[in-house]
Amino acid sequence: MIFHKAQLDNGLQIIAELNPNAHSLAIGYFVRTGSRDETDAVSGVSHFLEHMAFKGNEKYSADDVNRIFDEIGANYNASTSEEITLFYGSFLPEYVETAMELLSTLIYPTLRQEDFDMEKKVILEEIGMYDDLHSFTAYEKVMQAHFKGHPLGRSILGSVQSITDLTAEQMREYHAKQYMAGNLTLAIAGNADWEQILQLAHKLCDHWPAGKSDRPIDEAQPGTGTQTIIEKAIQQQHIMQLGPAPAAQDMLRLPAEVLSVVIGDDSNSRLYWKLVDTGLAESAEIGFNEYDGSGTWLTYLCCDPELTEDNRKLIQQIFDDVNENGITQEELDRARNKIASRLVLRSERPMGRLSSLGGNWVYRGEYFSVADDLKLLNNITLTDIQKLLEKYPLGHSTTAAVGPLTSIVD
Repeated sequence: MIFHKAQLDNGLQIIAELNPNAHSLAIGYFVRTGSRDETDAVSGVSHFLEHMAFKGNEKYSADDVNRIFDEIGANYNASTSEEITLFYGSFLPEYVETAMELLSTLIYPTLRQEDFDMEKKVILEEIGMYDDLHSFTAYEKVMQAHFKGHPLGRSILGSVQSITDLTAEQMREYHAKQYMAGNLTLAIAGNADWEQILQLAHKLCDHWPAGKSDRPIDEAQPGTGTQTIIEKAIQQQHIMQLGPAPAAQDMLRLPAEVLSVVIGDDSNSRLYWKLVDTGLAESAEIGFNEYDGSGTWLTYLCCDPELTEDNRKLIQQIFDDVNENGITQEELDRARNKIASRLVLRSERPMGRLSSLGGNWVYRGEYFSVADDLKLLNNITLTDIQKLLEKYPLGHSTTAAVGPLTSIVD
């Protein structure tokens, strides 16, 4: 693995982890923009823009973009989160020039009015589809409550009202502000020639507008309380809870990742053995989510409504025990081995490395090789876990419930 980095005069950052022995190549544009960078007036515009990117520009139509990606056998897609919009694909190395040109096309689409009007209907359908996913509804509600008054509380999809009211001109203004070259990182992993990558980047991206938008990243002060959405027709109760955890720039994020595996992984964790393996719940997990300046413990419980309160008490008992007594060395070793295995297996494919490569650069401006990640992981001690728990104990500030129950005791 050989790491390279460069920056164009307009601010576009280019990073690459190249491996001449790889059989494929993965490329991604990481745009530092998401729902937290929106205003109420344009809520959902980042995700809408992700869709509009595939509508093409003056050179390529929407049909052209998708047809050519298919012709080169690409695995391509895009995603939008609270903080990053990512356009990515994996290809055979001989198609690097075509792939980079197409991915670059996605960054500056034409944003035609007729395409906007058509895609708005698709977005509204997608919002309706996600409204039927009860776990997603619980997630949306708990994020809004936990981050009330903070940009991270904004919905990624937006609302039916905000999307209906959104205009193409508002989208163009948001795009011009957020898609400046200084907000973008071009990441490459796999088999490619660095000099060719630089030449293509200059050819395709030198004319992009310079600049970088501002994003305040003060740590959020979480809200409190419980929201209950009554859905009598469903058979299970969905509970989402959020509590404060380390931010993306905090070294405590590494112990937090380990602890989430020990306590709430979907297999061989304390919550799994206590609730899922015993048949008390379909799902009982805790995950760690990192953001710019803030972080969360996310606890999810899905079970028979009649077992909800007893299961929540069991979860709290586990949290209380961990907060007071920590975890064992055996649990720490097992979690480190599990994370190491996932990390290494994922890294064997360029597409698997792309997310870590770009994410580390966007959030921390640093490059970590697989060996670096493994070293950091193996250096985590029980003392680090204790420091984490002293600052960010397991628990929750906010709760959202979706299901037949008319109230949730908190």
